[in-house]
Amino acid sequence: MKRNVAMHLIIANKLYSSWSMRPWLVMRAIALDFTETVIPLRQPDSSERIREFSPSGKVPVLISGDVVVWESLAIISCLADRFPDKPVWPGRDAARAHAKSISMEMHGGFQALRQACPMNLGKRFAPRDFGENVAADVARIEEIFMTTRERFAGDGPFLFGDFCAADAMFAPVVTRLDTYQIKVRPETRAYMDAVLAYPEFVRWKREALKEPWTIHAYEEGHEVVADLRAEATA
Repeated sequence: MKRNVAMHLIIANKLYSSWSMRPWLVMRAIALDFTETVIPLRQPDSSERIREFSPSGKVPVLISGDVVVWESLAIISCLADRFPDKPVWPGRDAARAHAKSISMEMHGGFQALRQACPMNLGKRFAPRDFGENVAADVARIEEIFMTTRERFAGDGPFLFGDFCAADAMFAPVVTRLDTYQIKVRPETRAYMDAVLAYPEFVRWKREALKEPWTIHAYEEGHEVVADLRAEATA
């Protein structure tokens, strides 16, 4: 990618699309200038519209000139290549290697949690028992948060002190733990609160709550204790 070529990020519903959130947060965190297009999922023309941009038929997609990059972690990796002076990843070798490792683990893992608790920024659901597999995912996530912060965070609130791509990769998991009120350690809650208060996440969520689209599969089967979207638009 050439630095002077405009960037266009195509994403899905901000209310539900965890994969779209990740590169968007990174691009905002490193103060990049880009345009965005939101294509809502599960609409009659969703697939056709996405195919105009994405060879995989999925979002997110980053387009910059004749360069097309799809898939969240690939976009983040390309951004790091294109902007080596920007803090996409931590600067020190050990921290950067650790950040990439846990990001890849997030990318390919935690299926039980992701399937049982889809991202939904518009609701808060009553606590419930999601079973052993989800509990095992949560335990591993908490271990990642604790061990990473103990080794690399210093006095900063995020995994490596300052916000970086690893935090963006885990941000949708943070929202799930919050939305479904899954019990976590106080240290985990403190990290979650830092992510949820991060200005760029707050901006994403504010825009998400204004969206008119609803994916009913992400809304059903849980007891609602707070309708944040209704409250935001009241």
